[in-house]
Amino acid sequence: AVVSTQSGHYGRGVSINMFDFLNPEIQFNFPLPEPQENEYKESAWGIEKFGEPIKPLTIPRANIGDDDVKLDVIFCGVCHSDVAAGTNEVPGVLGRYPCVAGHELAGKVREIGKNVTDLKVGDKAGIGCFVDSCFDCPMCSSGQENYCFKHATGTYNGMKTNGHIKGNLDIHTFGGYSNTYVCHQRFVFKLPDDMPLEKAGPLFCAGITMFEPLYNHGALEGKKMNIGIAGIGGLGTMGIKLANKMGHTVTAISSSERKKDLALGKGAHNYVAMSNKESVSGNMASLNLIIDTVPVHHDIKPYMSLLAPGGTLVLLGAVAKDYDLSLMDLIPMRNVTCSVVGGTRVTKEMVKFCHENEVYPDIDIITADKLNDVWGELQKVGNASSTRYVLDIKASLK
Repeated sequence: AVVSTQSGHYGRGVSINMFDFLNPEIQFNFPLPEPQENEYKESAWGIEKFGEPIKPLTIPRANIGDDDVKLDVIFCGVCHSDVAAGTNEVPGVLGRYPCVAGHELAGKVREIGKNVTDLKVGDKAGIGCFVDSCFDCPMCSSGQENYCFKHATGTYNGMKTNGHIKGNLDIHTFGGYSNTYVCHQRFVFKLPDDMPLEKAGPLFCAGITMFEPLYNHGALEGKKMNIGIAGIGGLGTMGIKLANKMGHTVTAISSSERKKDLALGKGAHNYVAMSNKESVSGNMASLNLIIDTVPVHHDIKPYMSLLAPGGTLVLLGAVAKDYDLSLMDLIPMRNVTCSVVGGTRVTKEMVKFCHENEVYPDIDIITADKLNDVWGELQKVGNASSTRYVLDIKASLK
């Protein structure tokens, strides 16, 4: 079902059951409003109504506030999550239109509010998956806004409920497929002057998604570990590069032998093909940490056998279906947990580490006229490709 409204948003002025947002069978088409007095018009690319292709749009952006930064977006990575949003594949955050995607922003600071302290006009900077949170809960207080108790606001299709986003509060957030972006300084990260902007954007998605579990599970504490990376796509190859540069022995894990050369070429020392019984048995109880990037439901029990006593399996895929796991699978002292992107504290560490160690994703730069084709490709292969597409904003505006 498609619900179209002419006024109101998130139930304001119209009768909308909030639980409908969790229903993938329902999409919400909202009108694209004219800018209010505290907003300006901006160029963007997005889907105006559910089922339509990506096209040029004119969207409202909030004028800069005292604590805000206006980023001149030069590049924006194209993530499979963007496709899930635009096509309503995943319920809960999605199904809201117009949809302007993009949460891998890299550019230069165009303007700052009077209270901004860590950035100045002309600085290279980036914005990632979140642009607001409550700031007050224990998670926000520790720089882990990704786990905000009141829910962090997404860079696109996010609900403006935390109070730090200006402009029209009756519309959801519009993402980085646009000429500029305005948000609170807390979520704008300064980049080193010599960091290549075209490669910086995906660090705020693939980079931090892989760096956070490595960071949280001791990979930067100086003790050498045996680390497994399951799923050799855009996330997996980034994880291989990071774990290698951290000085660990890296084992790539995939369903078959098909990606062995790719994984070894990105820095893996070993390779396990789960379809090969000898390959699996030869690596039993060998890994201290496995980061599972597979984005669809799959059998995780075989991974448990690869964990050493005390080892941990970290699941990254946003999979709604429950996994089949028994207490016996956790013996001896094996752990299972999950991770979701990263907060501001660890993101700053990630930027520093990737710059110092020259860890960057493999990219393919495109212009906006190729977005529909790229989205079609990502719908077919998901995160299986090791290449991250990056949208060249300025070239697209010409």
